[in-house]
Amino acid sequence: MREFTLQNYDQERAFYGEHNIFVHECRFAGPADGESAFKECADVRVQECEFDLRYPFWHVHGLEIDRCQLSETCRAALWYSDDITVSNTELHGIKALRECHAVRIHDCSIRSAEFGWMSSDVTIRNARAEGEYFMLRSEDLHFENMTFKGKYSFQYVKNAVFEHCDLDTKDAFWHAENVLVRNCRVKGEYLAWYCKNVTFEHCTIIGTQPLCYCEGLKLIDCEMHECDLAFERSEVEAEVTTPVISIKNPLSGSISVPSVGEIIRDIAQAGGEIVITNQ
Repeated sequence: MREFTLQNYDQERAFYGEHNIFVHECRFAGPADGESAFKECADVRVQECEFDLRYPFWHVHGLEIDRCQLSETCRAALWYSDDITVSNTELHGIKALRECHAVRIHDCSIRSAEFGWMSSDVTIRNARAEGEYFMLRSEDLHFENMTFKGKYSFQYVKNAVFEHCDLDTKDAFWHAENVLVRNCRVKGEYLAWYCKNVTFEHCTIIGTQPLCYCEGLKLIDCEMHECDLAFERSEVEAEVTTPVISIKNPLSGSISVPSVGEIIRDIAQAGGEIVITNQ
């Protein structure tokens, strides 16, 4: 493995087509303003580097990024790449990850709008993340101990598991399919509309008008707070352990809840059972 240490690179495609390289304590910035530093590369390790230039890792196969800083100006950093590990790194440019496969991210700070689109086999652990449209249309996902803040997250995702996460996010999980959310706090408006086969287990759900137009929805031992007009036109099996402000027109299934401020049934199809347990 060839090594490159303590250098500054600002030229276009500085390492284009390189294989089996280790780049350590280097900086990618400067007046030449060159893009695509590691395009079409394989078996690349970068450690303790700073990236200010655009599109550094496109079409890279086998990539390790450790203790690096990808700044706000390092946009679209990882695209069309696979077999990726990112650790102890700041991913702070817009669209930092897209159409990538086999990605492992841990102990990182992610501040990136439109992050993770159309990617697969992605694991994120022990991370803090911010952004809009996070992980749109991605699949085969696992998130653990992630704190997230942003809008329109996890829309159209498939085959995903969330464990011990804190999610503060509006319009999350719209059209999501085959998702398990376990031991998480989920705060936001209009949670998981139009989803299919989504399960919330031992979760705290906070916010207005959650879980509407769902198919195959399950809640297992969940708390719901500040939730009104819940479960509208949903097919649902739910065990809720806290009072709910209002439930509107569940289509089918059964909802177990200590108490409900208001039950609204104003369509003929609203055949879902509501069982009041605190009587």
